Amino acid sequence: MNILILGSGGREHALAWAIQQNPKCDRLIVAPGNAGIAQMCECAAIEIMDGDAVAGFAADHAVDFVIIGPEAPLAVGVADRLRDAGFLVFGPSQAAAKLEASKAFTKEICDAANAPTAGYAHFTDGDAALDYVREQGAPIVVKADGLAAGKGVTVAMTLPEAEAAILDMFDDNAGAEVVIEEFMDGEEASFFVLCDGTSILPVGTAQDHKRVGEGDTGPNTGGMGAYSPAPVMTDAVTQKALDEIIKPTMDEMAKRGTPFEGVLFVGLMIKDGQPRLVEYNVRFGDPECQCLMMRLGGQILDLLQACAEHRLADINAIWADDHALTVVMAANGYPGSYEKGSVISGLDGLTEDSQHMTFHAGTTEKDGKITATGGRVLAVTARADTLKEAHAKAYEMTKKIDWPGGFYRTDIGWRAL
Repeated sequence: MNILILGSGGREHALAWAIQQNPKCDRLIVAPGNAGIAQMCECAAIEIMDGDAVAGFAADHAVDFVIIGPEAPLAVGVADRLRDAGFLVFGPSQAAAKLEASKAFTKEICDAANAPTAGYAHFTDGDAALDYVREQGAPIVVKADGLAAGKGVTVAMTLPEAEAAILDMFDDNAGAEVVIEEFMDGEEASFFVLCDGTSILPVGTAQDHKRVGEGDTGPNTGGMGAYSPAPVMTDAVTQKALDEIIKPTMDEMAKRGTPFEGVLFVGLMIKDGQPRLVEYNVRFGDPECQCLMMRLGGQILDLLQACAEHRLADINAIWADDHALTVVMAANGYPGSYEKGSVISGLDGLTEDSQHMTFHAGTTEKDGKITATGGRVLAVTARADTLKEAHAKAYEMTKKIDWPGGFYRTDIGWRAL
């Protein structure tokens, strides 16, 4: 098969790394890719938000299968354009991608499906939103309604924090919308399932660290590290999430004529063995994907293809009894303003195999040197029999990377360890 992956982050590097291991993969192109991806396969400069441009490129390069990595192209209907052109595509339609693109839509679906989630209110007016949080009090959660790359959420522990978040979201932002939710106590976990419109196949659990600082403190980021599997996702909790949240949601989407096809990233809050939905995303998480791909390997291509061909009922994911852990290295200043262009050394000396991988996110190659171009730049990932061993391996790798322009948390996995 000739395969095209859309995206340029650590998630896409991890997908490419795993897919390339499958003997069915004859040619792999990633658009636009990054410096790490370019070391292992072809990269192409395509505007991935332009469905016509992607379809034209796929036709010109005899692409058999298109895998859409990030949420933004899904939200503007790139998967629809490719399907209309006759391509096999992994990724939901624009209508189904609203599960991530609109938090208010997700809440409406949950209400219709009777799926357990936080109580909420939806606002298009800043003053009304302020009145609501003053009435409810803190802690409370303020979410921007549109796509926010994992960062448009404020878990406000005080009323002034909630007010500041609302003012920020409505400031000079005509047409802004927010969803304000009750604060849910418990332990958070991520559950990933493939859906082909009718069947559902679980493909792994993980826990990530959203906060920038040690001990899960400071502002939210796109994710500073992750580990898989998630200990809190017991068989009983997993089954409850499937029966009470995911299956009813999928049934409701199908009933509306917008069946969900792709990967559903289910963010859960678990307390006393009861999962409640935090949010849905319609793509693999980053950095959770790096852990999952490390554990799934080349079989992921078979799973994604079966999903796209509506054959999920006939296939299973095969798991080793192991653990993976990812440490994100980010540019100094992230998630605020950060410097670009700093040189990263020491990558050449790292082992890269089925147990150790450094996935690139925000990198480019300039004059033979790897330089940082993004906020989250590298995802150092290790796999081992125990989480403790995976943790030790990953941090051993980070110490070999010489990058004064970056930082990382030293406590990824601390809750489970």
